[in-house]
Amino acid sequence: MKKLFTILLIVFLFTSCATLFKGTTDTVNFTSEPTSADVYIDGVKMGKTPVQIELKSNKTYNIEYRLDGHETKNYILNNSVGGGWIILDILGGLFPIVIDAATGAWYELNQDQVNMFLDKKKE
Repeated sequence: MKKLFTILLIVFLFTSCATLFKGTTDTVNFTSEPTSADVYIDGVKMGKTPVQIELKSNKTYNIEYRLDGHETKNYILNNSVGGGWIILDILGGLFPIVIDAATGAWYELNQDQVNMFLDKKKE
């Protein structure tokens, strides 16, 4: 019983709200109109729209949509700190704050502009 209590105490002290409940990645859904556009993330082809990609939440990404016969579109996928996680961590004490800050679990990717409309190339 004493070992179980010690393990639970360690887990509680060394985890934090965002790390425990959200994790350090976000699943991002990339779509385009028309569909089947190639999606490049930081210069690496990651698939064709529609595609779901798991990305680290604490990074900023350069997104590029390419489709033959259409203008290439670029977008910067930014992140921001989720205020709710900070409040929960502050209520939890020093350890959750340190862990969420170190792991980047506080961050969330802004997915407002990942749905792209591709214009036809002008001839």
